[in-house]
Amino acid sequence: MTSIWNYLQGVDFKQTYYAAGGVNTRVIEAGDGPVLILLHGTGGHAEAYLKNLEAHAKHFHVYAIDMVGHGYTDAPDISYDMQCYVDFMKDFLDAIGAAKALISGESLGATVAAWFALQYPERVDKIVMNTGMMLPPDEAGAGELKELLERSRKATGTPNREAIRQRIRWLMHRDEDVTDEIVEVRYQIYQQPGRAAVIRKIAEQSIGALLDPVEQEKWYKPALLERLTCPTLVLWTRHNPGQLVPLAEQGAALIPDSELVILENSAHWPQWEEPEEFNKAHIEYLLK
Repeated sequence: MTSIWNYLQGVDFKQTYYAAGGVNTRVIEAGDGPVLILLHGTGGHAEAYLKNLEAHAKHFHVYAIDMVGHGYTDAPDISYDMQCYVDFMKDFLDAIGAAKALISGESLGATVAAWFALQYPERVDKIVMNTGMMLPPDEAGAGELKELLERSRKATGTPNREAIRQRIRWLMHRDEDVTDEIVEVRYQIYQQPGRAAVIRKIAEQSIGALLDPVEQEKWYKPALLERLTCPTLVLWTRHNPGQLVPLAEQGAALIPDSELVILENSAHWPQWEEPEEFNKAHIEYLLK
């Protein structure tokens, strides 16, 4: 049986914590070179990138982090709107002493990366928007996001492994990619006192913002993409739920300096389902 930790065998990595503006932040860290920050999605955690750490650590100083409220990072009593994550990112870069960084985010992490680039362009070299876009979903996508919100509510109500499995299943194109191990990783995270309630609040806020016209006007509108000045890779999948390929094409066309890559055999976690293809496209873009 292959474990996700087999991907780190022989890799010089560490799990550690940084104080980011008073938020004790869990990080899985490896490599030397330009700083690369990897951001997970709503309710996620740094383990989403364990299949990618070795390949990227050959070129970059990689920080796969648990964002504020997630994983084993502190979960303060804050609103968890987009500005909270932007402020957290600034504090994290300050904590590691990085003047600039490459920032790659998946889903919610993609929007955080883009908003950070809008507010702090001088601190960003490039960003990657991985299966997440600063545009509202179409009608079909909205239906899939409502389903995601309902699965998130069940997974964070009284957390049990089956509810968490169904929440993770939404992320994947294939059943076999929802392994017992990744379910157990998330289950153990949600077992921390008070953590599930915070993740539920985060899901209501972040997924709800994509469905609420008022929040869409603030955080998810075309004019914002036109203001992005840094080079941007829009990395999408053929089976991405909630925000389909035409949305990615629309977004990439609005960003002044962008490229679009579509992977064919994954859903919302291409870094997990197609790690070799993801690593190749991702690294090539970040290095050039």
